[in-house]
Amino acid sequence: GLPISEVPPHSLMFYFLQNVFNMVVEIPRWTNAKMEIATKDPLNPIKQDVKKGKLRYVANVFPHKGYIWNYGALPQTWEDPGHKDEGTGCCGDNDPIDVCEIGSKVCSRGEVIKVKVLGTLALIDEGETDWKIIAINVEDPEASNYNDIHDVRRMKPGYLEATVDWFRRYKVPDGKPENQFAFNGEFKDKDFAVNVIKSTHEHWKALIAKKTDGGEINCTNLTVSDSPFCCSQECAKATVDAAPPCTAANPIPPEGKLESCAAS
Repeated sequence: GLPISEVPPHSLMFYFLQNVFNMVVEIPRWTNAKMEIATKDPLNPIKQDVKKGKLRYVANVFPHKGYIWNYGALPQTWEDPGHKDEGTGCCGDNDPIDVCEIGSKVCSRGEVIKVKVLGTLALIDEGETDWKIIAINVEDPEASNYNDIHDVRRMKPGYLEATVDWFRRYKVPDGKPENQFAFNGEFKDKDFAVNVIKSTHEHWKALIAKKTDGGEINCTNLTVSDSPFCCSQECAKATVDAAPPCTAANPIPPEGKLESCAAS
């Protein structure tokens, strides 16, 4: 896949065919650092979240180690905080739609991969709808065996149950209550998931065309020519050149000293 540094999220093509979409990998499987597309920054780089001056990490909640999938988002989608979902009864969380990629490869942060959508889970996060799309990398050796959510249950027994458990309990180390779900925590199938994704794409189109108020979201892009936020290659290069240079990574603090967090 392409590193996201080459193609900012608003500029990435959204849809391929049927149920195959681009996914931006924010967090590789088994890692703990809370990385996310910085929606308020120009060109939306992937950055580690910071709280009270400390880098944030998701805690290990037994029996899980870090994130149990490659975690990321679909570009050119937006869960509109002004739109109440008919199924969940809650408004969107103001972010791109999240994806849990279940293939065998541990992806790299910033990779852009094509994924086959299999289903979705409706997390209710502090009163907001936070869809979690379940998908598999189309290049995974087993991808042809996965065509809908029931195939995950058949091919990876216990994985969907572990996913619900993870999202239910990941905030508990912060002293917060367990999370809730719409639809009694039941996974919806591929067709339902694709319709949810297409709806969030329509909300994104209104956002990028400035037909709805995105608040602090930065919609700078290079490819949506009719968007008032479209910029030139030269402007984008200047933004990238102005960013601080990469330096050696700081060591990860011991488990007991992690500043735990919530997944977006």
